[in-house]
Amino acid sequence: MRRKRRLKKNVRNVLIIALVLVVGIVLINNLKPSYSKQEEITDFKNMKLSEVQDYAKRNKLELKTEYTYDDSIKKDIVIESSINDKTLTIKVSRGSIPIDEFREKGVNELGRVPIMMYHQIIDTEPKYTGGNVDKDGYSRTSDAFLKDLEFYYEKGYRMISLKDYIDGNINVPLGYSPIILTFDDGNANNFKVTGKDSDGNLEFDPKSAIGILETIKKKYPDYNVTATFFLNYELCNQKEYNEDIMKWLIKNNYDIGNHTTTHPDFTTISTEKTKEVVGKMYERLESIIPGDYLKIVALPFGSPYKKTHPNYQYILGGEYNGKTYETEAALRVGWESEFSPFDKSFDKTFLKRCRAYDNNGKDFDIEMNFNLLEKNRFISDGDKDIITIPSSSKDNLIEINKQIVTY
Repeated sequence: MRRKRRLKKNVRNVLIIALVLVVGIVLINNLKPSYSKQEEITDFKNMKLSEVQDYAKRNKLELKTEYTYDDSIKKDIVIESSINDKTLTIKVSRGSIPIDEFREKGVNELGRVPIMMYHQIIDTEPKYTGGNVDKDGYSRTSDAFLKDLEFYYEKGYRMISLKDYIDGNINVPLGYSPIILTFDDGNANNFKVTGKDSDGNLEFDPKSAIGILETIKKKYPDYNVTATFFLNYELCNQKEYNEDIMKWLIKNNYDIGNHTTTHPDFTTISTEKTKEVVGKMYERLESIIPGDYLKIVALPFGSPYKKTHPNYQYILGGEYNGKTYETEAALRVGWESEFSPFDKSFDKTFLKRCRAYDNNGKDFDIEMNFNLLEKNRFISDGDKDIITIPSSSKDNLIEINKQIVTY
């Protein structure tokens, strides 16, 4: 009798265990994500953007999204897709081209782009016209520089890097215009270090150029604050901090370019000396921030003043110390805004800059240049992969592998 009871008990226990297992399996299946079957998706065409974003997030895929206008496909619907390793790339429709909005905002991506040229930023009172510290306006007061940045922002300009400009990668919101900031000579007052904090991070004088730029960066997150600093052999003119400053600049959305080792007038030196002052500076930058500097030269004194000068070809390329160097673009001292990178007249090897100074609205000072820009400024369509221009300007457009919209 006991054996029968024990047997029944064992059978009952087995049944209970079996039941628990069955219930567990059912529960596990029910708890599986409802999208489990979607994990095999390879073609996302005609799916909604939000659905693809969810899929990428679930499957830990990097999502790269391109946009294009398409009158035949609704907004935010995927047109094309591809998966490569852990990267999902999709092209998404923006819907119909908003021609009326482009016309209303005056979109013109063949308009002019200001490249603003600064040198010293000095915490002092102005001694000449406006915010000028020196007679020619190459040195600007800290307060004037701050006002310049506020002025550009209020006028609807948003910063882009010099590199993005020459590459035609202009990414600013619809209805806004790009602006580029450059600083020559590596003056200490551009990035005056006051010390390091307890964590070893650099601290900058709030009245230095970087101090002011960082203040503006916090105040206007949509400004995309950036600038290119062109250095000579003495770099940032702060021996103790030179390398730290340079690495900090690269890490914090700024760029560094070549202003030659000794700041010569190229019209007064030999071909061999030209190779040395350009090539040696590239060598110096490579030794500190390898591969992280721009292959762009800001021409000292703006010389030579013509590309036909015999030294010019060696600014753009040559050999120094057994190594070849190449320069992608070169900047003049200039006076007025430059052409759009999509304009047939654009020449990245001989770019003009606007001197950032005050002169009562004359001789291409800030006021004069921005008054001129009201008539011909580059105004973005909000999409870096699409070029939108008035139909009257289409003959000036270069051949380019981007979607072109005219109105």
